[in-house]
Amino acid sequence: MLKIRVVASLEEIDPAAWDACANPDSAAPEDARGGGDRIERLNPFLTHAFLSALERSRSIGGRTGWMPAHIVVEKADALVGAAPTYVKTHSLGEYVFDHGWADAYHRAGLDYYPKLLVAVPFTPVTGRRLLVTPEGGAAAQDALVAGLRNWREKIDASSIHVTFPTRGEWETLRRAGFLQRTGQQFHFINRGYVDFDAFLADLAARKRKMIRRERKDALAGGIEIELLRGAAITEAHWDAFFSFYMDTGSRKWGRPYLTRGFFSEIGASMAEQVLLIIAKRGGRMIAGALNFIGRDALYGRYWGAIEEHPFLHFELCYYQAIDYAIAHKLSRVEAGAQGEHKLARGYTAVPTYSVHEIADPRFARAIDAFLAEERLSVDELLEEYAELAPFKKA
Repeated sequence: MLKIRVVASLEEIDPAAWDACANPDSAAPEDARGGGDRIERLNPFLTHAFLSALERSRSIGGRTGWMPAHIVVEKADALVGAAPTYVKTHSLGEYVFDHGWADAYHRAGLDYYPKLLVAVPFTPVTGRRLLVTPEGGAAAQDALVAGLRNWREKIDASSIHVTFPTRGEWETLRRAGFLQRTGQQFHFINRGYVDFDAFLADLAARKRKMIRRERKDALAGGIEIELLRGAAITEAHWDAFFSFYMDTGSRKWGRPYLTRGFFSEIGASMAEQVLLIIAKRGGRMIAGALNFIGRDALYGRYWGAIEEHPFLHFELCYYQAIDYAIAHKLSRVEAGAQGEHKLARGYTAVPTYSVHEIADPRFARAIDAFLAEERLSVDELLEEYAELAPFKKA
C-alpha cells in the first residue's frame, strides 16, 4: 500500500503536500509513539519554503557536500511521509560532531563518507524528522526508516544520522536499532512574564544589575535598534545583513554556509516568519540578528556586525529576543548551539538529541560504548548548569 522513493529536490514535491507532513495542524502533545514531549507544530525550518530556499540559492547541492536525497512515502499517490535527507561528504554545518568517528574510520582504512543525514542544514533546532501525516501514522514512519536503510545500502554509505529530532522520535528510533546521543543547548523559558522587568525580577540581584548595565552599555554612542518583519524587510536590509553574516561567519567558521540568494529567497517566501533585528549608528546599519518565528517559539539563527561595540551581540541576540518573546507570549527563545555565557543571562540548559546507525558492526559497538559514557556526562553537566542558573533560590 505504501510507495517509498528518493527525490533529489524539493522542487519535485508539492509545497502543500510537504507542509502537511512537516507541520500538521494539530497542536496535541507528541504521544502517539512515546516520549510525551510537546513539540513545535509550526516549525519554520521544516517548511517547504525554507528547505527549498536552501536548494534554490545553492547554499546546498553542487559541490557543497550537501546533496539532497529526500525520502518520501506515498499512499495512493498522496504524500503521507517525508524525511529531509542529505548525502554528506563531510561533517560541517551539522552541530553534532562526529569528526572523531570519521578519523577512526580513516585510520582503519575505511571510508566514512558518504554518510546519510536527516536534518535541517546548518540549523541546530529540535523538530520532527520523520514527517508523517495523521493518515500515514506509524506505518509511514516505519517506511521512512526502511527507505533510509535501503538508500544507505544502495549508495554504500557508512551510516545514517538523525540530528535534533524530538525526544519521542529519539525513543522510537532507539527501538528501531539506532544508537542514542544527547547534547545540550540554552533556551530562554518564558514563565508567564508580563514584561522584561518581570523577567529581571526573577533573577538574583547581581545578575539583574549585570543585565541592566549590559543593555545600557550596548546602546552607548547613539546606537538605535530596529525590529523588522514582513514587507518592512527590503533587499537593502538583506544586503546589509549579508555583509554582517559574511564578516562574522568568516572569522567564526572560516567559510559561511549561506549564499546571498538564500536571504532573498526567504524574504520572498516566508517574510512573515522572519524577525530581523538591526542596530544602527548615525543612520548606518552596523549589526543584525536574524530570527525565525514559530507558533510558540522564537528561533535565533544568525548574527553579524561590521563594528565592534561592547555587549551589542548580547542585546541583539539575547535581550531583544527575550523582549519579543514576552511581548508576543511565546513560550521560549532558542538561541542556537553552544554558549555557556547564555546561562548568566537568563537562559536555561536543556537536552538535545540525535540518533546514529553505523553499518560496520565493530565501529557500532565502539561508538555505542562511547555514547553511553557521553550521555552520563551530559546528564551531569545539565545538573551542574541547573545549580548555576541565575534565578533566585527558593
